Amino acid sequence: MPPIIQGFIELGIGAEIIYSFVIIICSLMIYFGTKEIYELSSYKGIKYFRRAFLFFAIAYFFRSFIKFILLGFSSWDIPPHIPGAIFEGLTIFIFLYFSSMAIFYLLYGVMWRKWNGDKTKIIIFHLLAIIISLASILFVNKLVHIMLNAFLLLFVISIVYIAHRNRQNSSKHNNFYIVYILLLIFWIFNILDILIPRFFQGIQLFGYLVSSGIFLTILYRVIKKSGK
Repeated sequence: MPPIIQGFIELGIGAEIIYSFVIIICSLMIYFGTKEIYELSSYKGIKYFRRAFLFFAIAYFFRSFIKFILLGFSSWDIPPHIPGAIFEGLTIFIFLYFSSMAIFYLLYGVMWRKWNGDKTKIIIFHLLAIIISLASILFVNKLVHIMLNAFLLLFVISIVYIAHRNRQNSSKHNNFYIVYILLLIFWIFNILDILIPRFFQGIQLFGYLVSSGIFLTILYRVIKKSGK
């Protein structure tokens, strides 16, 4: 492979690792930063909101892990198609599973009152997350990945809609409504990242910057609301 092309690939993988690192740090800070407010209020919605960001952190840890492994294979001139395929398949499964559950936990967080804490919904969500993850491995096709992410996008849209409706019906302000909108924009960029060919590294880097900025904004708003 020509050195220039190799350099672009390594730059893209390096940018993805940094991008994933930002998401992980922000997610963990949100998770631990909202611990006190949850313990003081015992509001179940915050419990599932926190769990969603913990799952985001785990998901993007495995995303960065596979990128690091592939970058290492590239640097060491080790054929990536033998061990890399195994690592990539496993980490894609884990990434999609935890990112899907993060979205489902956000939905459960805004719906837990109406669902009366029905834990069977969580079991259903776990099964859906497993199906989504398996489908991404069994059907190695960009269209399948787009459809799966579009499916998750519908869940994010439903979360934003429900949060907006609850905000209108409640005398109290929904503190996390703006956060849900930001997550909606974040997931749209997540889908665009799949659509953009690797050749357009500059556009992908711009998407990473915007997505990182979104998570930093979410972190700021959540920490501000929690009084940290």
